[in-house]
Amino acid sequence: MSLTDPACKNAKPKEKPFKLADDKGLFLLVNPSGSKYFRLKYRFDGKEKMLALGVYPETSLKQARDKRSDAREKLAAGIDPGAVIKDKKLAKQITSENQNRLGDCRI
Repeated sequence: MSLTDPACKNAKPKEKPFKLADDKGLFLLVNPSGSKYFRLKYRFDGKEKMLALGVYPETSLKQARDKRSDAREKLAAGIDPGAVIKDKKLAKQITSENQNRLGDCRI
């Protein structure tokens, strides 16, 4: 059964974290603190992996489903979506460090 926006909104925290499932590996993780995270469970190279898609309500159910679709397209093309995100973060960090170094070298 698919997840609905009212189900996301009305999910109350319990003593232990629990999941509300959507389709194709997407679920909402509800923590005891009340925080709610969209996650995607997938397999790549025979290994089970998890991808963070956003925090509810900042990330809507529709946005999470769009991100899931993008990740599944990458998987179909033989690309690990988690590795793509890590590569982007690393490239951003390197660019930032290089800009900081250039700023220190100016006369």
